[in-house]
Amino acid sequence: MDTRLFTRLGATQFDGVKGLMVEAACIATHAALYPAAVVGRRRDEGPTDRYRLADLTPLQRGLIVGDPATAGTPVLLVHGLVDNRSVFARLERSLRRRGFTTVTSVDVPLFATSVEAAAVALAAAVEQAVRRHGHPDVNIVAHSLGGLVARYYVQRLGGDEYVRTLITLASPHNGTRLASRLPRAVAYRVLAQLRPGSALLQELAEPAPGLRTRFVAVAGGLDTVVRPDEARLDHPDLHTENVLVDGVGHHGLPFCGAVAQLTSRRLTPAQPTAPAVPAPAAPVAGAPQATAATGLATDQPESATSLRLVGTICQKETV
Repeated sequence: MDTRLFTRLGATQFDGVKGLMVEAACIATHAALYPAAVVGRRRDEGPTDRYRLADLTPLQRGLIVGDPATAGTPVLLVHGLVDNRSVFARLERSLRRRGFTTVTSVDVPLFATSVEAAAVALAAAVEQAVRRHGHPDVNIVAHSLGGLVARYYVQRLGGDEYVRTLITLASPHNGTRLASRLPRAVAYRVLAQLRPGSALLQELAEPAPGLRTRFVAVAGGLDTVVRPDEARLDHPDLHTENVLVDGVGHHGLPFCGAVAQLTSRRLTPAQPTAPAVPAPAAPVAGAPQATAATGLATDQPESATSLRLVGTICQKETV
């Protein structure tokens, strides 16, 4: 992996150990929740908790979605291969607490025969959500293979008509070397599609002019399933932003408080900018600057493709 692609903030030799401990805890939590999501169905619509603004600090109130249209836009959560909605247990709760009123988990076939077939199923789920809620747009947050499925839907099946923002978490946009290590005798088409340079990935690399969907590709710095360079999304026709969460692994991203905060902000349209206030001190030339609004470091304009780093703060979330 070419580390020159990344902006690193405050990484230490202990971040890896701490991150591995967090990853292990996330895997254990996911394993505990997985059976319940298989045998039972949780309520998809409406918040499961009630929160009062009076109980929140001013900082926490500032994270609540204030735009009714944004809060009412359906958010579809799409899990990965051989997974279920349990992987989004914390993220779904976090989005509801932030004011998103319609958060729904999409049940992708447990053993999808191909990315294309899963994308067709996702298209049906999106159209159902649009009809059910009467909203012209949806947002999608997808983990692992689910992100590739959602991307195929947007790029190849006309999904950009409905999808405003697509956020992928540890999705193999460039394939994964792990799939290449599996014996080719394993006759599972999805695994073949995840190999770098596969026909599917070449199809997704074809020109896709005029797409309105915004893409945010999030990678985990400790991910050994889909490495950061494999989760990076680069396409000349797509409006993309690449984010690196340091000290987090493949299973930890959906459970990470920093990812929940990032997701909430990226699903919220930019508000009018207030009059500029002179900075107390001039920034150091050439150094990436952190913004108060995002807490992230950036050395490129917002409209450009960029790769950012969120510090290891997955143990805490403000809201």
